[in-house]
Order: sequence, then C-alpha cells, then structure tokens
Amino acid sequence: MRRWSTAILAAVVMFAAGVSLLTVFRDRGPASDAGDFAASAADYRIKEVRLREETRTGAKWQLDAEQAEVFEEAGKTSLRKVVIRIEDRGRIWTVTGDEGDLAQATKDVELRGHVVVVTDEGLRLETSRLWWDGQAERAWTEDPVTLYRSGAVVKGVGLSAKVADETVTVSGPVRATLGRTTAAGQVSR
Repeated sequence: MRRWSTAILAAVVMFAAGVSLLTVFRDRGPASDAGDFAASAADYRIKEVRLREETRTGAKWQLDAEQAEVFEEAGKTSLRKVVIRIEDRGRIWTVTGDEGDLAQATKDVELRGHVVVVTDEGLRLETSRLWWDGQAERAWTEDPVTLYRSGAVVKGVGLSAKVADETVTVSGPVRATLGRTTAAGQVSR
C-alpha cells in the first residue's frame, strides 16, 4: 500500500512539474500571429491576398493585400495594406491604400488611409479615401485631393474620374500651382 502511495505522489509531482515547464516555455516562445487580426466575425481570414481579373473592356487589374477578412453574408472583403495595379489601353496605374473594402459581387472598392494613385504617364494623386464603381468605371472622392504632374500641383476638395470619357474633375475650392520642373526635380515658378 505504501508503495502505491509513493507511486501516485511521484506521478502527481511529475505531472505538476510538466505542466509548470510547459507553461513557462510556452510564455517564452515566439509570438503567435493571433495579434495580427483583432477579434471579428469574419468567415475567413487570409494573409497575402492576390486577385487578378480582366474586365469586359479588356482592362486587366490585380489586387494585392497583406491581409483580408471575408464576410460572406455581407458580401464584402475587408483588406489591409492594399495595392491595385491596373493595365488599360496601354497605360499602367498603381493604387495603394492602408485599408479598404471590396464588394464581392460588383467588384466595387473603397480605399482608406494614405490613398495614392500613380500612373506611368507621370500623374500622382493623393487623398485619404477613394471609391471605385466597377460597373460605371468611375473613381471618386469627397475628401481633399492633391494632383501632381509635370511641375503642376492641383489641390481641391473632391474628385470624379470617368475611365470611358478619360476625364477627371476636381471640385472646389481648387488651387493650382503651375511651374516647370528643374533638373533637380524642384518646381520653379
């Protein structure tokens, strides 16, 4: 009987020591990726997203995001660290933003936070929020915008761009500074 008591006591001590060691080593181990996503009701959480598509007009676009959360019932995907590359009619556009939402059915996009659009023709647009309507092929914002191109700087509040018409309208009040670019890249007036 005494042998059984000693064996049970030894087993309990070994189990307690094992649990203690496991707890200590787990706390000292590498940080997990659980902190990358805040608790949410997303159906899926994905890292390193890449979507490619060709539109009915022949334009090609690719959307890359560092992270995504898919909400199937709402029909949207929330994105972080977004980069969109568009090739259309021989032009290339790169659009970046801190975060955004993609409507799954329509492919409409809303980008937020440090939104920058750069074209291969030398145009740069900066704003804090930008929407894209896939069916109307229209981009717009109601926030302050700044456009840079060939030494010209245009600032306004609001912008509408229609791809089919190849038009961009900046809303007011609008301020434009025109100048030439020097060899050092500075604007001279």
